[in-house]
Amino acid sequence: MEKFIGREQELKALNEMYHKNGFQMAVIYGRRRVGKSTLINEFIKDKKNVFWPAIKTNRERNLELFTQQVIQTLAPDMQNFSAEHPENLFAFLGSKCRNERIVVVIDELPYWADKDPEILSIMQNAIDNDWLKGKMFLILCGSSVSFMEKEVLSEKSPLYGRRTAQFRIEPFKYWDAAKFTPNYTYEEKAICYGVTGGIPYYLSLIDDSMSLMDNLYSLFFTKNGYLFGEVNYLLEEEFSDVANYSAIIDAIARGSSKPNEIADKSHIEVTAVSHKLNTLVETGIVEKRSAVTDEKNRKKVMYVLKDGMFRFWYKFVPNGFALIELGKSRPYFDKVVQPKISEYMGDIFEDMCRDYTLLVGAEGMLKCFVTKTGKWWGTNPVLKETTDIDVVGLDQMDKTAVIGECKFKNEACGKAEYDALIGRTNLIHNEYSVVQYLIFSKSGFSDWLLQNKPDNTKLVSLEEMYQITG
Repeated sequence: MEKFIGREQELKALNEMYHKNGFQMAVIYGRRRVGKSTLINEFIKDKKNVFWPAIKTNRERNLELFTQQVIQTLAPDMQNFSAEHPENLFAFLGSKCRNERIVVVIDELPYWADKDPEILSIMQNAIDNDWLKGKMFLILCGSSVSFMEKEVLSEKSPLYGRRTAQFRIEPFKYWDAAKFTPNYTYEEKAICYGVTGGIPYYLSLIDDSMSLMDNLYSLFFTKNGYLFGEVNYLLEEEFSDVANYSAIIDAIARGSSKPNEIADKSHIEVTAVSHKLNTLVETGIVEKRSAVTDEKNRKKVMYVLKDGMFRFWYKFVPNGFALIELGKSRPYFDKVVQPKISEYMGDIFEDMCRDYTLLVGAEGMLKCFVTKTGKWWGTNPVLKETTDIDVVGLDQMDKTAVIGECKFKNEACGKAEYDALIGRTNLIHNEYSVVQYLIFSKSGFSDWLLQNKPDNTKLVSLEEMYQITG
């Protein structure tokens, strides 16, 4: 049996709900492969339950399949029972849950609701007039983030106000992602996180008894590789206009970050790009990022790829299509992809360092209590050049800050990196006072830096980043 990894907080919250009295309703949603069903199965493994995944079919067939699952689980002696309408099935479920705690899971709810728009209203009526009187624990789950937020959780939904908890399941942080590959080095664990985006299912595909590079090659750069075809599958599941969404993602992957730049590179009208960017942000593929401490400055807004698997795929796979189709892609991987992985990891490593800063800052391990992290970019008025600060951690109450530099390279960080960081002290908003400097390095630190760093400078190795988070 595969070991259940992570999701301790979500599992604890679900179990606390389970032991409360009366009707409970949890809404669980998040992008595909993120581990929603795995979490639910772990939660229900020792509980009486009905687990039913809706499929892409018509309303009648989904009702028939759900009815079969309910009868098979709760009343196997009633095999001839047939629910002609959802109301009949819901009434039967209500009667079974009247005096007994039963977990009822409807997975991929959007598939059912897509063909039966009235089902949410019918469910609302069942909750208000029947299920609230019993002990049902209802879980509604879906991979369409926009549907779950707009049709299930929003004020316009018939189900609004009925849920007792909601869980948007996010990809793992780098420290939980590392648990999938215990035999790899810290650098290899970081790369695994960087190319999978912390998605549990993708991490589970990596066999750490093989070399990391062999894993990446077989998963991304062979015709039968699972992640070679994954991007197109996910886009086709989520969007009808796949070509234009793909063009926008590709433009961002190639360095465009403003709507007008993305429109130029993707050859799509700016208004259409803006609309699609909002949708991509909703689904978690793209992130709209503001320069920390300058959030009100509309000129300091950029769009970046948030999903690590999309980021890696669009960076390297398209240029190798012809060779992958020929089955001759190994030289391309060895000579083009592998030498650039450390460079690719630069932005990923910054994300990891910001997560680390927030975690240890909130635990009181830095010189200020960090409640928010981000990146700053803009013009250095002294040098008259564009620059950035990789990590900014803010104490928004005391108006203090830590700033950091991140290097995922094969050389040790030294005086040059230290001096550059110190030179950026006054760039963030002047309401914040910088009280500590952080230097993150994959490959350690020079003797000069180890011997001369002042007390207000903390050197953080990749090993420490993993050890501190367990």
